[in-house]
Formats: sequence, structure tokens, C-alpha cells
Amino acid sequence: MYYRRKLILGILEEFEGKLNHTNFQKILFLVTRNQEKKVFDFVPYKFGCFSFQANQDLLTLGKYGLVNSETKRESSNWILSEDSNFYSKLKKEDQSSIKKVKREVEHFSQKELVKHTYLNYPFYATKSQIAKDILSDVELATVKKQKRNIEGQEFFTIGYEGISLETYLNKLIINDVKLLCDVRKNSLSMKYGFSKSQLKNACESIGIKYLHIPELGIESDKRKKLVTMSDYNQLFEEYEKTTLMDNQDSIKELFQLVHKFKRVAITCFEKEACMCHRGRVLKSLTSLPEWSIPYKNL
Repeated sequence: MYYRRKLILGILEEFEGKLNHTNFQKILFLVTRNQEKKVFDFVPYKFGCFSFQANQDLLTLGKYGLVNSETKRESSNWILSEDSNFYSKLKKEDQSSIKKVKREVEHFSQKELVKHTYLNYPFYATKSQIAKDILSDVELATVKKQKRNIEGQEFFTIGYEGISLETYLNKLIINDVKLLCDVRKNSLSMKYGFSKSQLKNACESIGIKYLHIPELGIESDKRKKLVTMSDYNQLFEEYEKTTLMDNQDSIKELFQLVHKFKRVAITCFEKEACMCHRGRVLKSLTSLPEWSIPYKNL
């Protein structure tokens, strides 16, 4: 079993086997703040800090019969299905962190726990739908200072290779991206969070619009057996002469979207734009006579 899932089970054990969905996310967040290498990343969400990966892991643990989700009119809870003593299998520093967080928050109401995370980690309250109901005007001002509201136009490219969904989304948030354009031909991924429906739902849940433009993608079979930079360049040169030439309407549409949304990113898998066809999409855009917008790879 992945260590991060053992951590989830260990936290539930230490909190008497039951935690409200929202409270669990906050407690997991506080526990991971004490980790040198955090096993979960978080994003600002409608109720504060949230880990998509942790939520998915809980659903997976449910399929294994280790956790149940109980929904009642007043709350939804994660409940341990059996006593399995995963807490004892955790690293000593994580056991200590769980104990420390429990001492700090075990007598908090849900509202007090949420407020505690907002006050100590205001960036994660920037997308909250309830901050105005639980924070004072002075406290809200601190949260607002963490928000990114950038006026100028800018264009970005971003790959998800080697990073979590949460880290990827935070890059978009920090740069105040308004629209994410997926330029993969087939928007499927073995990596959690990056298949079309998952990525679309994640983006739109934090206020970023998502658009798939498959016409600008490359067929997956053409990407096989790419070893050297020469292999990549040969593929991308063919891509420029065929796909891009045949889909200039999509390039023009993308150009119009940049003017409409001001801050737009295109995405594919590879970390570096030079190893990805999105670099050639960018080249085609910047070759337009009307183009005068700054750009960078995230």
C-alpha cells in the first residue's frame, strides 16, 4: 500500500475512526505542513485547502473496504471500516505530527478548524466561498492580499510531467490563468487528474475555464520511438507542415481566445516546451502579424 494511504488511515485511527469530509482535509493539510517532503499537495478550494489526490485515495480505500463514506443531512464523514492499526506503521515524525495536530484542533468546531487554517495559511482561503462568513474584515483583507488579479495579457505553456495535479493547478492560479487549452489529440492520461474530464472538473472547480482543442494535437502513434532531440525535431517539423498548416483556423481561434480571456495557457504532457508540440503551437501563434503578447513556459 502507498505510504500516503497509510497516513490517511493513521489519521482516521487517531481521530477515533471518524472525521467529517471537510475536517479531514484540514487535518491532513495541517499534518503534512510538518513533513519535510509532503506526501500530499493542496490547492485553494471552495472550502479552503483541498487535495484531489487524497480524496481519490479515500475513494480507492473505500473500494478496498477499508473506509466508508457516510452521508447524513447535516454532514458527510469518512469512517474506518475496521481496526487495522496503520498508525503504528507510520514514520515516528508523522506519528508525532498527528498527535500535535490532534492536541491543537480536537476541541475545535468545524467552523473554528476552517478558520484556523485560513488564518495560518491565507493563500488556501483565496477561492473560499465561505471566508466572508467566518473571517473579520481585517482577516479577509489578509486573504485578499494573497489573491492573484493580474491585469496584463500573457500567454503560457505548461506540461504536467513530473508534478502533481495540485502543483500544476497552483501554477495556473499563481499566474492568474483564466483559460486552459488542452492541445492533446487524445486527452487521456495514466496519471491521476490529467484525463479530460478530471482536468476539466478540477480547473472549473477553482474558477479556470477548460477547452480541449484536439485539432492541434499529434496522433499518439507518431510519438513512439522518440529518443533523441533530432527525433523530436523531425516530428515537430512534420507537424508544422501538416497539422498546423491544415488547422490555421484553430490557431486563429486560439489567438482570439487570448484576446478574450487575457491570460491563457496551452497544455500537454512534457515538462519542457521544446520537447512538446505545444512549443510549435506557440511558434505559430507568435508568427501572426498581430501578435504582441508576452509568453513563457510554466
